[in-house]
Amino acid sequence: MKLQQLRYIWEVAHHDLNVSATAQVLYTSQPGISKQIRLLEDELGVEIFARSGKHLTRITPAGEAILAIAGDILRKVEGIKQVAQEFSDESRGSLSIATTHTQARYALPGVIQNFMKRYPEVTLHMHQGTPMQIAEMAANGTVDFAIATEGMELFNDLIMMPCYRWNRSVLVPKNHPLAQFKRPSLEQVAAYPLVTYVFGFTGRSRLDEAFKSRGLTPRVAFTAADADVIKTYVRLGVGVGIVASMAIDEELDSDLVALDASHLFAPSVTKIGFRKGTFLRGFMYDFIARFAPHLTRDLVDQAVQQAGKGDNADLFRGIKLPEF
Repeated sequence: MKLQQLRYIWEVAHHDLNVSATAQVLYTSQPGISKQIRLLEDELGVEIFARSGKHLTRITPAGEAILAIAGDILRKVEGIKQVAQEFSDESRGSLSIATTHTQARYALPGVIQNFMKRYPEVTLHMHQGTPMQIAEMAANGTVDFAIATEGMELFNDLIMMPCYRWNRSVLVPKNHPLAQFKRPSLEQVAAYPLVTYVFGFTGRSRLDEAFKSRGLTPRVAFTAADADVIKTYVRLGVGVGIVASMAIDEELDSDLVALDASHLFAPSVTKIGFRKGTFLRGFMYDFIARFAPHLTRDLVDQAVQQAGKGDNADLFRGIKLPEF
């Protein structure tokens, strides 16, 4: 059994069983990958992938179990490389982050700009997706950090830490009837079609909970994952927008009226998470502290230690989170 063979089966499984696409990513040949997979299956005495002719069709039950272990091995190998690199050159490496559009567009630019000035030799990779996709990428080791508001609590392999608290605003055109109210009621907002986030995105669950608790069933006319798209359709008159307050730009959105909605919806907390067992390099600690200054290296280490004992909520209970 070779490490290269484990890399091949892992990559094939994560490229929709497309050996050709995997070969392109790994800069090798399709026949070479197929041969190594067959050699590994022959050695183990089980099929990792079911086949129809020359095509892989699915992962077998044995393959699922083998791939889980292979993933752990490959992550540990990567951890060894990270340890060596930290001691050989602590300012050089790569950092991959998965997050939502709202975080990438509004919360992270300043942090990333300053981080890259401090660490010019660190290559930064940004991945965007749904909260579930983001959490899964962190859980399986595809990225180093996941930054999101929802979804990460479903993955037990993640260490999650609260970064900041935020709330929402109601957006309407200047001539809209709601524009005259600085703090509209939930009933007033629910009287109009809504334009807001797709369920599972950017604290959407808080909106649904608020309306349900008041016995209201608003008509959601349009949903999107992107706050800028939501604002576009508010301008078109599709409905009343509800977006994260951080997504409002006073200059670019001067044609809209932003109404405070913090009294209508419970605040949400954005968290940063990484897989248990991740070796955190010095610049990774620094990135966390730049994004959430209260998350010092000592506190992060405590969260890592606490992760093996269960929920770390008590660790952060007394910390006053920044408001965004």
